[in-house]
Amino acid sequence: AEKAAVARGLGCDLVVDRRAEDVVAAVKEATGGRGADVIYDPVGGTAYAQSAKLVAFEGRIVVLGFASGTIPSPALNHALVKNYAILGLHWGLYNTKNPDLVRHCHEQLTELAAKGTIAPLVSERVPLEGAAAAVQRVADGVTTGRVVVLPTEANGA
Repeated sequence: AEKAAVARGLGCDLVVDRRAEDVVAAVKEATGGRGADVIYDPVGGTAYAQSAKLVAFEGRIVVLGFASGTIPSPALNHALVKNYAILGLHWGLYNTKNPDLVRHCHEQLTELAAKGTIAPLVSERVPLEGAAAAVQRVADGVTTGRVVVLPTEANGA
């Protein structure tokens, strides 16, 4: 509920609390039954199953990871019947395969942030010694926005 409130406060058009609402029904209602054109799924498991139910005809499900710990086995006949694409995105692999693109994207995002076009939500700033606990909070799903780990000042630097 707290994360949903933050999203509403940031101006999101539709916010669905997956723990308190039926995600599929909410998205179908908001889209007039069409479903979502693009779904970003870093979770897998049940979230992927919901994604397959609410993806629009000719839509796309972009798979980024499996934070739930469950790797789904998509029903390819379903993708065929609804004519949607399942795309994998392993961003870290670009460091090896196309590092210039990583630099370019970083430059573009930095420029957008400097102009104020985007404003990443930073919910916490923690010292380096608090990094392990911060990572655990992210893994537990209790953080909202980004958690920034600050380097420890050494020798007055």
